[in-house]
Amino acid sequence: MTTTHNAITPRERLDFDLEGDIPQYWLDNHAFKSRYFDAMSTIFPEGERFFIACVRDYRDQVTDPELQQQVKDFIRQEAQHGMVHTQYNNRLKAQGIDVDMLERMQKHFSFNVIRKYLPKAHTLAVTAAAEHMTAIMAHSFFDDKATLAGADRRIRAMYAWHAMEEIEHKAVAFDVMQKVAKVGYLRRVWTMFEVSIIFQLHVMLVTNYMLKCDGFGFFKRAGMWAKGLWWLFGYKGLYAPVVPHYFKYYKPGFHPWQSGQMQSYQAWTTTFNATGDALAAGDAVMAA
Repeated sequence: MTTTHNAITPRERLDFDLEGDIPQYWLDNHAFKSRYFDAMSTIFPEGERFFIACVRDYRDQVTDPELQQQVKDFIRQEAQHGMVHTQYNNRLKAQGIDVDMLERMQKHFSFNVIRKYLPKAHTLAVTAAAEHMTAIMAHSFFDDKATLAGADRRIRAMYAWHAMEEIEHKAVAFDVMQKVAKVGYLRRVWTMFEVSIIFQLHVMLVTNYMLKCDGFGFFKRAGMWAKGLWWLFGYKGLYAPVVPHYFKYYKPGFHPWQSGQMQSYQAWTTTFNATGDALAAGDAVMAA
């Protein structure tokens, strides 16, 4: 990985053919794996709105012109992520998943609880921690080609695009947090602990709900979870590669760009800039 970061580049009106004939279990024809990623997608529309709101709280206090532009581009990218994941989630509605209910619950917790009762500095720190989490997941999911090798091409391309833009803007909320909000070390690391617990709990509850909607009974789901937890957190599990990057956040003096970029970032941007085709760029990531 390099230590050089690229400009934040909002990319709009991308077509991933998410209304096409995508299989219900689009990742390795595996119910648990597919539903785990589907559960993450249900978080993004309201999650991105939360992140935007928390950064906007300090937007008028940003005096550095470069950071001002980065904040503007961050907001544009996050808005696009929310829009595309809404299209993705419409697939889930057609499969009998009550996405509207899930989003209402998340919106209430995010805006009527967290943003209502916690200080703005704390919610910005939550955003910075969540951005670090998504960035290191982007590294994991696309530096290890095996993770999504068996995925439907369209959904893999969507997650690849999302991952590349998470890498581009991964330091924005962090820089606003430190340079403008002046958040200290203890709040920074405590919010990372909060995000780590709440994110996984949220995704797991939604995953279980989806599997139940799919008709899997209690004992069948229990067996799926036994294998699924090993797939997620085992020695060579989904999250194993991100552990060193995750704990760097707890180090005094940490900055997101110390982790550099993912290896496949250049392959994605080169292909997308040449073709304007996000599906082709997703394929390029897998071929890199």
